[in-house]
Amino acid sequence: MPAPSVIQHKLGKDGPLVPAMGFGLLPLSIAYGSIPDDEERFKLLDRAVEIGSTFWDSADLYGDSEALLGKWFKRTGKRDQIFLSTKFGYVKGAQLGNIDSSAAYAKSACAESLKILGIDSIDLYWLHRPNRETPIEETMRAMVELKKEGKIKYIGLSEVTSTTLRRAHKIHPVSAIQMEHSPFTLDIEGPEGTDLLATCRELGVAVICYSPLSRGLLTETFTKNEPVTDEKDLRWAAFPRFNENVRDANVKLVNGFKALADKRGCTTSQLALAWLLKQGDDIFPIPGTKRIQYLEENWAALDVKLTDEDELEIRTFVQNNKIAGGRLPEKYNKGLVDTKAES
Repeated sequence: MPAPSVIQHKLGKDGPLVPAMGFGLLPLSIAYGSIPDDEERFKLLDRAVEIGSTFWDSADLYGDSEALLGKWFKRTGKRDQIFLSTKFGYVKGAQLGNIDSSAAYAKSACAESLKILGIDSIDLYWLHRPNRETPIEETMRAMVELKKEGKIKYIGLSEVTSTTLRRAHKIHPVSAIQMEHSPFTLDIEGPEGTDLLATCRELGVAVICYSPLSRGLLTETFTKNEPVTDEKDLRWAAFPRFNENVRDANVKLVNGFKALADKRGCTTSQLALAWLLKQGDDIFPIPGTKRIQYLEENWAALDVKLTDEDELEIRTFVQNNKIAGGRLPEKYNKGLVDTKAES
């Protein structure tokens, strides 16, 4: 676990203390371009531990992420220094969008993840996304059984509505929810996101923010608007906000955001992360990267202290400058739906 000097916050009402910023592992294994070799990725994981970034977020969907972690744990013996979260729900090997949140699949997926990771217990186990045909109560009861068996320690839900969260929470306390959240993706604050933030705060559930930099949009790399050189980087072809039809408009917008960062002596990404951290101790951004340089830059956002006036200025800028394009490709953007009720 992190050194005492690392800023830590409680993960939900009854959860453990974890670093205030997590580390998203998806870019290390899938979607964000060419994958570095194992040695280079091990060095990044080693550096994360050195600086205190020990709240790691993976998923069985993320390419070889769990296998990579398994090799790193075996090689370093540092499993006890990591608060590890991983997810299940998307059926591996099937077309993306094939979701199974049944009790049987929860148990088999957990067993598979534990085997690949080479560990006895997962600190925080997430339902990646619910299948609307499976009652959330069924999924939760299976996860509670996994907890009683010592295979997981805390329960999390990703991409759920307020109604689904409330139903789940009646079965067993949910420690955290995970949703996309950034200065330019504020759905969870309003009705389009089922007022999920307010529900979490009522129930004492932490909010883990994936894509806090809008998949790299809120970085100074994006502001340069350089040609794409890595054909394996799926963002440029698949994600609407990177589409060439809106890219120039979004580059202009992010350069305006960069001007706000320049005023405060930090980078664009640091300002975005610091703004999220300013929203409350129950908000945990989990930026991901495959480069030590950006890992360190993101981590340094913990030292960027914003005033209430800073927070308001940034929020006003966001309200007056709408980003172009949706957050997900249309075929994956099914929106939040409730699972069916138990019969």
